[in-house]
Amino acid sequence: MEQSIGAVSLLVPSYEAGLAFYVDALGFRLVEDTPLSPEKRWVLVMPPGNGLTRLLLARAKTQEQKQAIGDQAGGRVFLFLHTDDFWRDHRRYLAAGVEFMEEPRVEAYGIVAVFRDPFGNKWDLLQLNK
Repeated sequence: MEQSIGAVSLLVPSYEAGLAFYVDALGFRLVEDTPLSPEKRWVLVMPPGNGLTRLLLARAKTQEQKQAIGDQAGGRVFLFLHTDDFWRDHRRYLAAGVEFMEEPRVEAYGIVAVFRDPFGNKWDLLQLNK
């Protein structure tokens, strides 16, 4: 049996805000943007490379969903972005205005720094030791 996680749903205040950050600032690739209704779209993005997991940018509609934007993991790091060159991506993200919550640090498993998207979600930018 072979399985993988195809997508993770990420609440955003608007599709445009999600695309501006994930595609324009982080350099993710827009995989699909399909209208489902006048108010709903199927918007998938993914980091560059050969990964399989995508983010489904889901526009929050209800008050409950709007309150959960940026806190889908209860204040913990929510997503882990692996890279083959930490310093390249760290410099690029800083230049794009990405907010890092800490200085990069070297751990037993690799180089890591926590950043936050404009909606409040915490991410690890992580280069694992080989």
